[in-house]
Amino acid sequence: MTAERVAMIRERLTAALQPEDLEIQDDSARHAGHEGAKGGGGHFNVRIVSPAFAGRNLLERHRMVYDALGDAMHSEIHALSIQAKTPEEL
Repeated sequence: MTAERVAMIRERLTAALQPEDLEIQDDSARHAGHEGAKGGGGHFNVRIVSPAFAGRNLLERHRMVYDALGDAMHSEIHALSIQAKTPEEL
C-alpha cells in the first residue's frame, strides 16, 4: 500500500504542478501506533520545486499542494510536511 500511496502522490502533484523536482518520503512506519496511523492514513514529507509557485506565499503554495492531492488528504494521507519552492529559490 505504501508504494501505491507514494505513486498516487507523485502522479497528482506532477499533473497539477509540473514540478522540476519532486521528492516524496514515506514516514508512516515511524508513526506506528499514532492515532492517525490507526485509521490507515500515512505520514509523508514532500519536497517540490515548481515554477507554479512563483509569486505565491507559503500558505498559497501549501494550498496548491493540498488542492492537487484532493480527497487523498481526507483518507490516504494523515500528515504531510511540505517544502515548496520555485527553481529560483534553490
